Amino acid sequence: MVGVKKVVGEIMSMEDKESAVYQLRFFKCGKGEYGEGDLFLGLSVPQIKSVSKKYYNALTLSEIEKLLQNKYHDIRSCALDMLVRRFEKGLSPRKGIDTEKIFKLYLKNTAYINNWDLVDVSCYKIVGRYVYENKRCGALDKLANSGHLWSERIAIVSTMYLIKRGEFSKIKEFAVKFLNHKHDLIHKAVGWLLREMGKKDEAELCKFLDKYANKLPRTALRYSLEKLTPKQRKHYMAR
Repeated sequence: MVGVKKVVGEIMSMEDKESAVYQLRFFKCGKGEYGEGDLFLGLSVPQIKSVSKKYYNALTLSEIEKLLQNKYHDIRSCALDMLVRRFEKGLSPRKGIDTEKIFKLYLKNTAYINNWDLVDVSCYKIVGRYVYENKRCGALDKLANSGHLWSERIAIVSTMYLIKRGEFSKIKEFAVKFLNHKHDLIHKAVGWLLREMGKKDEAELCKFLDKYANKLPRTALRYSLEKLTPKQRKHYMAR
């Protein structure tokens, strides 16, 4: 039998203290920083994914939730990768996995999805896909209105799934909603997803920027322009 203890033990056995020190700095875990208090074991992304792939189907959702609530960032990251794999398996022709349970579990545990990497690799694959396929965009509004940094970022990044399917209303709505947000991580997310919208439909991005370029935070604007021509970038930055 696998169990939480076995998975945690396997991850702990890969600890790399030197890498962990670097990750603490990279993910801003110092006093007063956005990742304050987090702990790292120093695993690489391929190492985390290898454990996830090995055990994601052997654990119950309750056991994966326990991993998601672990104090180590690496173990929470592994749990999220497991949830994504289980969610995608539940959408296969054989099904057998309740995707709604995974969606609800994810939203119940946003306190543990507490850095940009954890948000960005998982939310649009679970939350974004679920709200799109079940017409539950109100869940994104609830996250956006939470006043919780990581829930707000989940709302924004989850629009990736909608954008890829040609639905732009939510990212435009959130870009306007967060015009005066105080945190750079929100500005970066908004700019990134506006850029994704532009990759899908450049005219739609330009139409939005014609109206809001002079109001967007500088960081969000700069991110949104990255795939436009130098002439277009100069035009909008000047505004």
